[in-house]
Amino acid sequence: MFIARTILFMLTVTMMYAQQSGQAAKDFRGKYWVYVGTAAYDGPASTKLYVCSFDAKSGALKLEGVAAETENPGFLAVRPDQQFLYATSEVGEFQGQKTGGINAFRIDKATGKLHLLNKVPSFGANPAYITADRTGRFVVVASYYGGTMTVPVGADGSLGKPAAEVKESGVGVNPKRQESSHPHSAVLSPDNRFVVAVDLGLDKLFVYRFDQDTGSLTANAPAFAQAPSGSGPRHMAFSPDQQFAYVVNELDSTISAYQFEMRAGTLRLLQTISTLPTGFRSQNTAAEVQVAPSGRFVYVSNRGHDSIGIFSVDRQDGKLTLLQNVSTQGKTPRNFVIDPTGQFMLVANQDSGEIVGFRVDANTGRLTPTGTTISITAPVCIVFVAR
Repeated sequence: MFIARTILFMLTVTMMYAQQSGQAAKDFRGKYWVYVGTAAYDGPASTKLYVCSFDAKSGALKLEGVAAETENPGFLAVRPDQQFLYATSEVGEFQGQKTGGINAFRIDKATGKLHLLNKVPSFGANPAYITADRTGRFVVVASYYGGTMTVPVGADGSLGKPAAEVKESGVGVNPKRQESSHPHSAVLSPDNRFVVAVDLGLDKLFVYRFDQDTGSLTANAPAFAQAPSGSGPRHMAFSPDQQFAYVVNELDSTISAYQFEMRAGTLRLLQTISTLPTGFRSQNTAAEVQVAPSGRFVYVSNRGHDSIGIFSVDRQDGKLTLLQNVSTQGKTPRNFVIDPTGQFMLVANQDSGEIVGFRVDANTGRLTPTGTTISITAPVCIVFVAR
């Protein structure tokens, strides 16, 4: 009976995601708005949240202007219905409090402009990550100098009072970067039942059960998966088949592959390898990780080597092999994103101030520059919205 229920559960989830993927392919065909968050950490904060137009048939990208203004609009998330956008304010003080902030915007599909709905404080300073759950009823936020929180989203897209706040304690092995807990992202599992708080400071992946009705977070059993000591886990991406998860480790420039048991919400470390080519010895910190829609390739960004690392995936055991490092044609690629059709990649080079376009080869995973470069000061996050 247990086996039958397990098979039925897996089939239900697979069908759900197949339907969602089909809908995404239908919706994400043709033209998009591309929103770019910007953030400055030395000197005055940035205030610009930019919008570009993007043609998925040609890969053409055009800067349209400023979509909205708010303080250090860093990481971005779009509600599943594509009607609202949420942006962190990566600051240490917000509305007179020692905390960061979260901004809710309504998207004007005709013009690409963003209309501010409201702002609320985050759970701690410098919120580094935000995502919307699959129901569109909550956003989940990770604050680097705080913890993980869930916030209800109203029918009009505005943000309410926190539904849950969790904070871990401890220290890591790196006295400069791991003196306390530093959640750098909070990622929802593919079935929307768990939140994984990726903690750079403690070298742990904390797993919480997520209640889709109330937004509550409760510790899973076991409560966390251990990352390699001193690695500084930063961001996570799940494979399309939901069997594996890939975590980019900032401090030692590695990537870890984990087996994900979806029913129990558990993670088991399979492999950790470098994101850099053999022989590179200069300073580097890894930043972002993305999985190709096919699940055959994984990409990471290197800040210092200033490259995208391309990995092939063994579909049987989920392990990775480094194929190539491709220059991002700029400095400090903090964030990058694959467009919804899977044909193009846009890379945000934070310190050199530009978005650079690449064509993605679906068969080999390799990247080829499209020749498109858009100048934007301090870009740190990119998201797509169907027009």
